[in-house]
Amino acid sequence: MKKKFMSFMQGRYGADHLSNFLMVLSMILMIIGFVSGKEIVILVTFGIAVIVLAYSYFRIFSKNHYKRYAENEKYLSMHNFFKSFFSKGIAIIKDRRKNHIYKCPGCKVKIRVPRGKGKIMITCPKCKTEFIKKS
Repeated sequence: MKKKFMSFMQGRYGADHLSNFLMVLSMILMIIGFVSGKEIVILVTFGIAVIVLAYSYFRIFSKNHYKRYAENEKYLSMHNFFKSFFSKGIAIIKDRRKNHIYKCPGCKVKIRVPRGKGKIMITCPKCKTEFIKKS
């Protein structure tokens, strides 16, 4: 049986990050439909879930490696963009506990200053403008 499956998958694209994401998305849609209890929501979510799952399997069994690779690269670039966007936001939130962030009145660059130092004179590293703020 294993040899038959291996020979069947020979030359096929196989699973990648996008197809795994699509499978998880279809499972989430099915769970949402099951939990909702409303008939129209169940039909819509199950219908969308089946379409997404079918597309995922189409990608896995496809022999057009170039197009599937391009789709996966596009997905990964969007995934990395959102991941870096949210990780930067979380890092800024965690950093706010220890530091104040001020904008330079001259060039509008963000400057990070430690909290709890009282009134201090801040010098912008870019334009050398000096201004006083409370940390």
